[in-house]
Order: sequence, then C-alpha cells, then structure tokens
Amino acid sequence: MSAANAAQVAYWNDAAGRTWAELQDRIDRQIRPLGLAAMDLLAPAPGETLLDVGCGCGDTSLELARRVGPEGEVLGLDVSGPMLEVARQRAAAAGAQGLEFREADAQTAALPGGRDAVFSRFGVMFFADPAAAFGNLRRALRPGGRLVFVCWRPLAENLWMRLPAETAAGLVPPAPPPEPGAPGPFAFADPDRVRRILAEAGFTGVDIVPHDEAIGGLDLEGTVEMSFRVGPLGAILRERPDLAPVLRDRVREAVTPWLRDEAVYMPSATWLVSARIPA
Repeated sequence: MSAANAAQVAYWNDAAGRTWAELQDRIDRQIRPLGLAAMDLLAPAPGETLLDVGCGCGDTSLELARRVGPEGEVLGLDVSGPMLEVARQRAAAAGAQGLEFREADAQTAALPGGRDAVFSRFGVMFFADPAAAFGNLRRALRPGGRLVFVCWRPLAENLWMRLPAETAAGLVPPAPPPEPGAPGPFAFADPDRVRRILAEAGFTGVDIVPHDEAIGGLDLEGTVEMSFRVGPLGAILRERPDLAPVLRDRVREAVTPWLRDEAVYMPSATWLVSARIPA
C-alpha cells in the first residue's frame, strides 16, 4: 500500500480501527442518519456501479448495494483491515450481491473505471493530498459521473462531540487547535477549501449545503461509554485514564438534558457535498 497516507493507514489499523470495529453497531446507530441524508442526495439507481470511499465496517456499502440491486455493483474501499473484516462478515451474513470490499488507499490505488458515482460517509477528510485523492476518484468515474459525500462542519458546531470533551476543562490543558487543513475529522469544515480542492481535481457543479440533525440513539450510560472511547474526550482519556472516574459523572450530568424517550440525541452539523465531472 502507498506510503502517501502512512500515518492514517497506521492509525486505522491499530487501536482506532479495532475500537471502531468493536463499536460498529453503536457508531452506525449514531451516524447512520447522516449517511442516509447524503445517500438520498446521491439517489443511486438500480444497476449503477458505485465506489464507497472510507466504507469502514460496511454499513453504507450494504445500503448502497441494496439500492442498486443485484444488477448493480458496489466496491467499498478502506485502509483499515480490522474494519473491513467486519464489513465482509456483515455482507456475507446479509447475502449481499454485487458487493466487494478492498483494502486500499483511495488517494493512490488503481481503481476500476467507468463508475457511475463515488459516495462517502465521513471517509474523505483524511487524505494527505486531498486534490490528488479526488483526482484519482474522478478518473474512476464515467463521463458525467457524480460525487456525493457528507463531512463535518467545525467542532464548535457539533455539540455531540464537543460537550463531552468540555467536561475535562480544568483537568487537562486545552487541546491545541489542529493545523488548518490537516487530515482529520474536521479537515473539510471550511466549505471554500472543499470547493477549491474539488475544482483542482476536475469536478464541476460543486454544491455544498448545511445539514443539521440530532443524532445519538444510545441510552444514557451507552452515550457516556461511547464518549469515553471515541471522539475528543476519548483522545483525552487515552492519555489520562486516571480521569475516568470524575469525568464519568461530569459527562453523565452534561448529556442528561438531551435525554428523550430513554435515548440521548444531540445536535450535529455537517456539509452535504455534491459534484460532477463533465459529460
């Protein structure tokens, strides 16, 4: 595999990939609605051939395969071996047809051409060279092919990730702001940057619209536990596990106001991005 994204490849094949594989059902429950909003925008049709970039544990690939039907094809790409192992198991259990998974770096991999569309749910913000990556994806599309993905707006607008981390205030130094544009969850928070990248990669008709939706679906204790394992608070606790006892009570208190019908739902803020290549 190319060394272009070596740090991300290592990250998603080590503890992070194993954690997401272990928690896939709960993670999917939280972010599935956001992927479905992007998928509805893509509007895959029966018989189409699709690429699912950063497919992870296969939740979106399975739904895309259902929408294109047995006459269509879906290729899920990811750099994480642990997550793809789960994806293949899920596809086999579901008896999915026309669905394949490949461990590959979408920035540099030789991809099959003539695809109708490229889709991604939070899988395109981690490239070392985003313009090169989208250029590679563009070459996989047929003339007139389309691109749709969903990505995060700034952390400040995503209370569901920000609030648990804020409970550590006063216990750890404030996290330094990420380098602008560095690979990571919020690398595409600036829509103007996204437009520049896609234009440089050869896409036209770029449209970026905000999408706001409350997400969650886990009970109170499940929400607290998830915040301890992934996201900004999870990163803090990997460095300071000794803080877990006091933070557990703080997080529980902070998220309780968002509890309804025995599940926690908190605001999320994303961009729905769509583009095409010339016919």
